[in-house]
Amino acid sequence: MTASQIAYQRGACLPSSNPFQRLAELLDGETPGLDPIIMTIGEPQHAIPDFTGEVLSKNLAGFRRYPPIKGSPEFRQAIATWLDKRYSLDGMVDAENGVLPLNGSREGLSFGAIAARDQLDKGLDHPAVILPNPFYQTYAAAAHVADGEAVLLDAVPGNNFLPDLDSLDTELLDRTVAFYVASPTNPEGFVADIAYWQRLIGMARKHRFFIFADECYSEIYRETPPPGILEAAKAMGTDFANIIVLNSLSKRSNLAGLRCGFAAGDPVFLEKWSKFRGLAAPQVPLPAQAVAVRAYQDEAHVAENRRLYNEKFKAAERHLGPILGKVTPEAGFFLWLDVSRWGDGVAVTRSLWTDIGVKVVPGSYLASDQSDGSNPGRHYIRVGLTAPLEQTEIALERFANWLGDKS
Repeated sequence: MTASQIAYQRGACLPSSNPFQRLAELLDGETPGLDPIIMTIGEPQHAIPDFTGEVLSKNLAGFRRYPPIKGSPEFRQAIATWLDKRYSLDGMVDAENGVLPLNGSREGLSFGAIAARDQLDKGLDHPAVILPNPFYQTYAAAAHVADGEAVLLDAVPGNNFLPDLDSLDTELLDRTVAFYVASPTNPEGFVADIAYWQRLIGMARKHRFFIFADECYSEIYRETPPPGILEAAKAMGTDFANIIVLNSLSKRSNLAGLRCGFAAGDPVFLEKWSKFRGLAAPQVPLPAQAVAVRAYQDEAHVAENRRLYNEKFKAAERHLGPILGKVTPEAGFFLWLDVSRWGDGVAVTRSLWTDIGVKVVPGSYLASDQSDGSNPGRHYIRVGLTAPLEQTEIALERFANWLGDKS
């Protein structure tokens, strides 16, 4: 098969277990060669904002109340104001109907496809849900719970690791109810430009599907803030129809345990979704919303968080750049490394653990095999840079020495 022929596969086989279960099975019984350094997870380890405890303390009484499913007015306004400033939206976000709180963006990503299916009512037994490959496993869960057909688009270097829109035919697009795409991409750390977003928006409106734009890594960038899909819609001179952007405090503010995120965009979709969520979804506690209000009003802790990550990417360039070439992505906190000179990602992962005690994730575990047996992550490993700088430096030095010894 040519690359264009395998650009997407319908009903592709999805992983039966999550990547970390598979990794545990791979390394079960294996002894690390040196003191272990874990570089697998995307759980931030930098400090949480110093105002977190103070805000929670002042809002403890809010734990007595059942929170409104639409969130507090202060929360919705804080999100609308932040989006407006971040993306220069000139007040386009509808703070009343165009913002919803979520129990982390994962909750919205998981159940958004159900709402898309029901609201579009295309009369299909198994509507298509398009997602990138590799992908955040929640996207596949969304297709499953919506009784949809997962259609995986291989994310490859030649297309900035974004789904190739040229590969999609009209018949598929007409059956599609939800299109999941992350920018910055996860795990690769590349960014969709305004033109890409605008083309996707045009397709969504022409073929009647919803875009779920996962922008959770939007504030973890090197120098230039990534453009967002709402920004692209404004530049088109249109509203936010067919667009739902999702983000959270997990990466931006190191508050993964707070479980507080948001969906914003198409107010018609979100207003209808809020009615369904009022019956089925978990609310976000009011004290957590109060922390979010404060966090979205403060950029100093975000800039410091970004600085810490960028220091670790500089270390990665020093240690790995001479061997692998440029390794720093545009955004995110992962290295997505082509290790095909040393074996496939699974073999390299096992060797890194048994030889030098560095634990990473095989790229193929973050992707799905296509029907022809190919896997776009097969030659890659994902290396998380969430650990403190000193520990990261040790791991990177070990890794560089290992690569040099094996060359």
